[in-house]
Amino acid sequence: MAEILITIPEGLSERLDKALALAAPEQAALSRSRLAKLIADGAVTGPSGPVADGKARAETGDYLIRINEPEPLDAQPEAIPLSVAHEDEDLIVIDKPAGMVVHPAPGAPSGTLVNALLAHCAGSLSGIGGTARPGIVHRIDKETSGLLVVAKTDRAHQGLARQFADHTARRRYIAIAHGMIDPANPRLRGLPGVSFEAGGVLRIATMIGRHPTDRQRQAVSFHSGRHAVTRAKVLETFGTPPTAMLVECWLETGRTHQIRVHMAHAGLGLVGDPVYGGNRRASARALGTDAAAAVAAFSRQALHAAELGFEHPVSGETLTFTSPLPPDMAGLLAKLREASG
Repeated sequence: MAEILITIPEGLSERLDKALALAAPEQAALSRSRLAKLIADGAVTGPSGPVADGKARAETGDYLIRINEPEPLDAQPEAIPLSVAHEDEDLIVIDKPAGMVVHPAPGAPSGTLVNALLAHCAGSLSGIGGTARPGIVHRIDKETSGLLVVAKTDRAHQGLARQFADHTARRRYIAIAHGMIDPANPRLRGLPGVSFEAGGVLRIATMIGRHPTDRQRQAVSFHSGRHAVTRAKVLETFGTPPTAMLVECWLETGRTHQIRVHMAHAGLGLVGDPVYGGNRRASARALGTDAAAAVAAFSRQALHAAELGFEHPVSGETLTFTSPLPPDMAGLLAKLREASG
């Protein structure tokens, strides 16, 4: 049996199942419906003792969630090649290609990272994450490439999940985006949730939650959702005037589609993003015909999880992994550099 501690902060005045879902670390994979069932099953203890009513108002303080061993997983092992950056008896770090879904879901029951890991790890994945997500501590989108860590043991899962919840795990992304991060831009400075830090670092701090009308999308909010903070810094600019950029992003929190949503909020949508990138077209006048055509033809969000760092949850060793840009992003970058050279 696994135990997860969730702290309800002061001011979160919601019914208990919703409050726990909002306060739970993303890595715990605890939906509101699952929490409601755990409450009804007597698996939740709050500051005043065991709780049985998920509709009751949440108290401030610690709630202990007890989760039984996971049910058998429907997903089947599949011999899918994996790029392994590191592996030991407790965890594995994967360099995921763009196009691979992390875990099975409706519409993607096979061919996922979980299917590949079930074959590679031969049953040694942590079960804390639930039946459909063995070992998954954090996720990256299907069309985002790069590094993620997967727990092979429950002790690793708990330790890693704690680091992601406490925002001590380090995640650095490289993206190619439209526009330009300019601290002197009054439109950018005037956006809610947007500010600048030393060195021209853009800081975006908002809430992120489900889009009010499109349930497949996330959206910036200032009234509901989960707190999210992204930082971004320009590495290179392209075009005269600059109309595209290579940007480095850091996640302080880890919400679904966070970088894509926040960059779009700032008017800096990622190249190739079909959901949040808007209808922006690369300027042939600014970039040149070939580079503008390469930007227009890029078929996924230009986002790569380039660096992942954390403390090994068992040995305590500080681990850092890096991943070079995949060929498609490297090729696009070469086109932009050639045009700007």
